Amino acid sequence: MKGEQYLTRTAQFEVVYKKGSSWAHPLLVMKTLPNGLEYSRFGFSVSRRVGNAVTRNRIKRLLREILRTACLKPGWDIVCIARPPVATQSYSVIAPVTKSLLMRAGVLSKDYEKTCSGAN
Repeated sequence: MKGEQYLTRTAQFEVVYKKGSSWAHPLLVMKTLPNGLEYSRFGFSVSRRVGNAVTRNRIKRLLREILRTACLKPGWDIVCIARPPVATQSYSVIAPVTKSLLMRAGVLSKDYEKTCSGAN
């Protein structure tokens, strides 16, 4: 993902937190908001309650990879908030949970099965 595809400023996160829609799972919370751009932007919130720096960075790397391989509709700001139980989970557990939240949020491409089956 390119640098422009990340939410980096506190103000960007606050807009998604305040105006965005939310979907929750015991491992993750996902907030989404249409951004009117030609591409989607991503932000990750992994607090110290999740674990030490190594664990938090591992979770962010896993989430980045899952979002990179997902076929998403353009024009969304997406914030993934990790909950503490995610620290003990593997990619094979986190990936379906994340994609389920993306599907519930309506940001996965309608042709997900057709266009992305080879990418995953």
